[in-house]
Amino acid sequence: MSRNSDDGRAVTRRNALRAGGATALAGLAGCTALPSAPVGTGRAGSDDDEPVAVASFFSFFDFGRRVAEGTPLTVENLVPTGLHGHGWDPNSSITRRIIEADAFVHVGEDFQPWADRAIQTIEADGADTALLNVREGIELVDLAASLDRDEEGVGAQRGKDPHFWLDPRRAKRSVDNIADGFAELVPDHADRIRQNAEAYKTDVLDRIDADYEAIFDRAERDVVQLAAHNAFQYIGERYGVRMRPLVTNLAASGDVKPADVREATRVIRENDIRYIANGVFESQRPAQQLLRETDVEAYFPVTPYAGVRDEWVAENWGYEEIAYNINMPTFKIVLGTETPEDAAPTDGWVEQWRNFEPV
Repeated sequence: MSRNSDDGRAVTRRNALRAGGATALAGLAGCTALPSAPVGTGRAGSDDDEPVAVASFFSFFDFGRRVAEGTPLTVENLVPTGLHGHGWDPNSSITRRIIEADAFVHVGEDFQPWADRAIQTIEADGADTALLNVREGIELVDLAASLDRDEEGVGAQRGKDPHFWLDPRRAKRSVDNIADGFAELVPDHADRIRQNAEAYKTDVLDRIDADYEAIFDRAERDVVQLAAHNAFQYIGERYGVRMRPLVTNLAASGDVKPADVREATRVIRENDIRYIANGVFESQRPAQQLLRETDVEAYFPVTPYAGVRDEWVAENWGYEEIAYNINMPTFKIVLGTETPEDAAPTDGWVEQWRNFEPV
């Protein structure tokens, strides 16, 4: 965890910001027409005197709120509902919110350029916002050969895939990183924070890992065709399955090339694939093209835990609930181990998610 030591200056500046000094932040963040993010709180009933951590990515917001449960620390998600956390660029109000916070939970350098700019502002301005890098100490796997090493999001570790949190074992290390940072932030509650982290790793992430392993062990097919961007390699690496993304870019906004469609068509034909997976927060056009041009019957949802829908927020879904209600059912279907009806976790799931429309 990184934290500026000039507490007097930083606290004074934070108080000014909370009093409405918005002009101080003009030009600090890359501005776009996108709305500023509504924050989802990790604890209810917080006040201005209690510490706040903000997270740049939904998965780590969720890990953070689980780790902080039962402490005065509130954890907030900066990514707006309905948007993908690796493909949007917020306006300057997000930089203001980060500087107002006591800690900024981020995914490491070069994954989210707007987060990098916010960190540069914090460091240059002497703000006392603690910087918590969830990726610290985590070994990344090599990128697929089809990817551009200079693509935004690949980062300083050229040739490495940043989507490590899809592997529950690597996700456990990020939980530890968050717990270490939070324990420094609220040292009187360090024991509770570490207990929460251990419980989450054992009760949730280990269970998800075992259940994923059972799904992939049952499958006779070892290939999954995704009409989505290249975010699922860690699932393939962990459980011994080939993930074939139609969109070979790392970001969800990547374009589909004719050669990508031809390769997907070949994989579908050679493996007798009837169902494919498509990203919840991504365009459905590539998946719909494969429906028209191949023997694929339907696509179903997957997500790299990068965002949330309104109904997920209403039901307080996190990494665990998304794993069991979105990703696992779809992997059962696309691997051919269960029919859509048998894999569905709830009544109406097939009707909702078969060839679903955009958010």
